[in-house]
Amino acid sequence: MALENAVIQQKLIDQFGLKVSEFIQLHDILTFEVTSDSILEVMQFLRDDQTLRFNFLTDVCGIHYPENEENRQLAVVYHMHNWIDGVRIRIKCFLPLSNPEIDSAVPLFLGANWMERETYDFFGIIFKGHPQLKRILNMDEMTVFPMRKEFPLEDGGRTDKDDRFFGRTQSNC
Repeated sequence: MALENAVIQQKLIDQFGLKVSEFIQLHDILTFEVTSDSILEVMQFLRDDQTLRFNFLTDVCGIHYPENEENRQLAVVYHMHNWIDGVRIRIKCFLPLSNPEIDSAVPLFLGANWMERETYDFFGIIFKGHPQLKRILNMDEMTVFPMRKEFPLEDGGRTDKDDRFFGRTQSNC
């Protein structure tokens, strides 16, 4: 018997109540929100439960939603995979821009190490308890987090580009 999204949702609600919410299915993947202070306990339950068996953390990444209210502007997104039943889920945890901290998933999944460092490097999300949280791709001297939407896409002082070659000309039609 295949593991169905309704079973996953019901087990999570039974175990965690209001700590899990906003269940929707997007592109055949069950997506839901978890309060940031409960993420490790939810992920451990998903991994260790004999029915759910989400034994692989596929991805950890960040998203910046500047249009959201201040305490929901940053999100950490986790993708987990149950290899036995071939089921994937997506978990979102929203964080305030003023204090973007969440517990590290490294104690549960060693593979989270690099992904959390990358998310910190590009979004400034702090993973508490991470064994070596420092920039991994950008220079240590950077004071900005380039994937946040307030970061400019281009250097306004560049003179070596002609916008006509990038489809950015304005038509007078």
